[in-house]
Formats: sequence, C-alpha cells, structure tokens
Amino acid sequence: MKRNLYILLGVIVLIGIALYQNAGPGIQAAFQHEKPMPTETGPEAGLLAPAFTAQGLDGKEYHVGGTRDKAILLNFWASWCEPCKQEAPELNAIAEKYKDSLAVYGVNVTKYDTKKNAQKFVDKYGVQFPVMFDLKADIYEKQYKGVVFPTNVLIDKRGVVQEIVLGILPQKDLEKKVKKLINS
Repeated sequence: MKRNLYILLGVIVLIGIALYQNAGPGIQAAFQHEKPMPTETGPEAGLLAPAFTAQGLDGKEYHVGGTRDKAILLNFWASWCEPCKQEAPELNAIAEKYKDSLAVYGVNVTKYDTKKNAQKFVDKYGVQFPVMFDLKADIYEKQYKGVVFPTNVLIDKRGVVQEIVLGILPQKDLEKKVKKLINS
C-alpha cells in the first residue's frame, strides 16, 4: 500500500515539474504539440520589428519601427568582424542603388567594440549610410536577440520583419532579397 502511495506521489511530482517547465503562455501549451512553443529567439519574419531610437555618428537620431516611406535593411556589425569588413562595400552599393526605396542603417554593437574603432571602420570602408551606436547592446541583445555578426534584418514599409540574414551572402543574393523586400 505504501509503495503505491510513493509511486503515485512520484508521478504527481513529475507531472507538476513537466507542467511548470512548459507552462510558458499557459498550462495548455504543454498539451498542444501542433503549435511550436514560443522561444526567446528575437524578432521573426511576419512580426513587427522591435522599435528603437539611437544616435548616429552624424549626431542625428534614427528611429526604427512602425510604418515608413521606405523599407529598412538593418545591419548589426562590429569593426573587428571580418565578414562585416567584406560586406561593407556591398552594403554601400545597395544603399546607393536603392536609396529611393530602401533605408540602410548600420548598428555598431559598441558593447563589443569602441566608438573610436567604429569610426575608423566607417572611414576606411567609406560607409555612406547612417551608422548608430548600440552602446550597451540593448538593441542587439535584448530587442533583436542577436547572436552573430553581421546580422541583417529586412523590414518592410509597414514595419514588419520580412527576413533575418545571419552572416554574409554574396551581393547578388542579398540584392535579390532587397528587391523582394522593396516590392513587398
């Protein structure tokens, strides 16, 4: 009799632990396998881009979020990042070619860099688009859940994330994505 009671208590404890770990948006989530569990991976395609305002190297404030006249290519980078160095000329070319329908914003994740090195990078690669500082990585880590440099977030005119590109792509592939973004 005692043995059955211990087994029953053990099962109840295990069920309680399982429910607690999967409770997320509600206890029902533990039993709904057809819907993926929500994760903390940051913005997703089809959802609104997290809004923020940051100061640029030029002293101006730039805002991301909400409806706009142009789509946005949001580029998170650091000056020491080799792929970021490779991508800089390509982003300049895209920013120039699509300037009437696309805003390219660079976000230097200054927590992992310095303002001085960011400025040297901008000067060396002739960055023509606005560059902002994310001093404490609040935008990159907390809002966009960044994990790799560079990260490009493609946001349409309605403020909806259309795609997140981790790492670099050949310019022609990135340009295809930009064309699709502008036409969405």
